[in-house]
Amino acid sequence: MSIVLIRSLILYILVIFSVRLMGKRQLGELQPSELVITILISNIATLPLEDTDIPLSLGVTPILALVCFEVIVSWLNLIFPKFRKMISGSPKIIIRNGKTDPATLKELRFSVDDLMMSLREKEVFDIEDVQFAIVETTGNISVMRKQMSDTPTREDLGFKVKNYDPPQVIVSDGKIIPQAVKVMGVDGSVEKILRPVNLKIEDVFIMTADTQGNFFIVDKKGNPPHTIKNGGKNL
Repeated sequence: MSIVLIRSLILYILVIFSVRLMGKRQLGELQPSELVITILISNIATLPLEDTDIPLSLGVTPILALVCFEVIVSWLNLIFPKFRKMISGSPKIIIRNGKTDPATLKELRFSVDDLMMSLREKEVFDIEDVQFAIVETTGNISVMRKQMSDTPTREDLGFKVKNYDPPQVIVSDGKIIPQAVKVMGVDGSVEKILRPVNLKIEDVFIMTADTQGNFFIVDKKGNPPHTIKNGGKNL
């Protein structure tokens, strides 16, 4: 039993390392070659676990070889567009200028139900609202609504706003996240920011900061959250 546990741990770490090395795509976003490698790795990893008479090296070596092969294929995809098209295929336009292309749908073996389900996943319930749609090489559909049906932006409404990055968590469960604190430019001043709301760092469950100097704080006691604007200048 101990041998199986040790083998399981080794292969678990190896498979995680292999998947991380190949990239951070979600399973539904894998290219065909990446999906094949993932399936092969999972199958190979089970062999030394099912039969302890099989040397562990016979599981480790093929996995590392497949990962190296996938990395090489990825580099070839970057260098040779024709090779990338041969391995991963190319995107297919299924709706252009508001007109659906039945021939392309048939080529992709997309039924009407498949098309409508994919559109609903993009929060489009009326195909008449679609101006352009394309099936990516991962199988996902990218959709552009008709301008008259699209949600208006602030610019469309005449509002002038500044662009800024989303807030980042700088304190998590009573512990400062140094990298986030440094990026947000509040290094060494977290305690000072918390002082007006009578909290210490160890009392904070979540604290976020943005580039505008605004902070959102949730304490561990479940009290109503605190919002500090402009770094507390308005307090």
